[in-house]
Amino acid sequence: ACFRLLCSLLIPALFLSGILCVCLVVLLWGIRLWIQQRKKELTSAEKDGKRPLLVAFFHPYCNAGGGGERVLWCAIRTLQKKYKNVTCVVYTGDRGATGEEIVEGAFRRFNIKLTHSVKFVFLEKRYLVEASLYPHFTLLGQSLGSVFLGWEALLKCVPDIYIDSMGYAFTLPLFKYLGGCRIGCYVHYPTISTDMLSVVRNQDTRFNNAAFITNSPLFSKFKLAYYYFFAFMYGLVGSCSDVIMVNSSWTLNHILSLWRAGAYTSVVYPPCDVQTFLDIPLEEEKSTTEYSIVSISQFRPEKDHPLQIRAFAKLLKEKRLGQQPSLKLILIGGCRNQQDEERVNNLKRLCEELGVSKDVTFRINIPFEELKRHLAEATIGLHTMWNEHFGIGVVECMAAGTVILAHNSGGPKLDIVVPYEGCITGFLAENEVNYAETMAYILSLSPEKRLEIRENARRSVHRFSDQHFEETFLLSMEPLFK
Repeated sequence: ACFRLLCSLLIPALFLSGILCVCLVVLLWGIRLWIQQRKKELTSAEKDGKRPLLVAFFHPYCNAGGGGERVLWCAIRTLQKKYKNVTCVVYTGDRGATGEEIVEGAFRRFNIKLTHSVKFVFLEKRYLVEASLYPHFTLLGQSLGSVFLGWEALLKCVPDIYIDSMGYAFTLPLFKYLGGCRIGCYVHYPTISTDMLSVVRNQDTRFNNAAFITNSPLFSKFKLAYYYFFAFMYGLVGSCSDVIMVNSSWTLNHILSLWRAGAYTSVVYPPCDVQTFLDIPLEEEKSTTEYSIVSISQFRPEKDHPLQIRAFAKLLKEKRLGQQPSLKLILIGGCRNQQDEERVNNLKRLCEELGVSKDVTFRINIPFEELKRHLAEATIGLHTMWNEHFGIGVVECMAAGTVILAHNSGGPKLDIVVPYEGCITGFLAENEVNYAETMAYILSLSPEKRLEIRENARRSVHRFSDQHFEETFLLSMEPLFK
């Protein structure tokens, strides 16, 4: 009787599920046909009768002026130089500026001059991808928000080639299966990584793993299950790509593990403005009475400025035992908002607690020429972020001629601060003691030895030039144009 009851319920349920699946497939196919029809209506042919190839970049914050935006504008300039019948489109939420102002801003900030005009598609729902909208389940909230933002973008313009250049992987299946586009993406940082999973699994307290979660085995298990589910979904949507470009070996390892698409994944180093820093004359140090240690990075929690200050305080404490030249630490960075400003105030309080306020200088939102001057005068370039995905600031310090000391992880460890032609290019450290000891060692070297390391570092950074980016970017993009 129970078996008959089960069959009487199961068979109709399977039948209903089958009908629903068929209806869903028909609906999606209908939407795809409708979108293709819209594409024909929205795009017009050129004077010669040929329709231009539309290459669209999904970059909701294209006017932000960071390293990711430099990649975007270099990529567009590269395509414009290579392909004549290509129109580049940028989906952006920067409605406070006109297209002309955005292009002018790219030229002013990055010295990137585009050879042809760019079509901007202004999106109204960018607030859906703001982290502040999702105080809890932020990753999931932003990802679902990006799908709605992507749908708005697709309705306004249907491209031939779609490139996600900002890390919104959940938009990829939308453009591939409904838009019928060829799909590429440039991954600066995986939305979730195996490192994030290990932080939660080991109940480590970090800026993205609150103490109340690490102190509760139940909350930790729940967050771990949520992360595993999200990682699975992230892998599914990412594998929709036809071409995947990543910015470093560290990002490559994570994307290969999550997306499992090694056949069409390649490393394309971001274009760093190395030439500007290589123009700084490289000379043997003249002053032996004062050394400066310079750090360049935005005042964000993951950059770990407290580690720099604690290591510097430890170095000063040990240095005072002997008669050595005076030292100063210069923290250069950008403040984006009130939270960043509060973070700087907390760092200043830490300097007071450790008794190093007179030896630490904060330089916030300074002009580029002043940044160059500080780097030209510095002996050591300092960088402390754990698992930095690439590290443009590290490259800039090396190009400017400082002896770099970066964190022994991520991009700096795997790609940047590595031997070049068998010669040392800089140093790596992991904790307060390591950093203090390594800074003391660098300062103990002769000026001639330091100059040798600086010269090696400078020769190595040509791997991260605009020209090298253009070559590798075009090579990776080639399959999308066949």
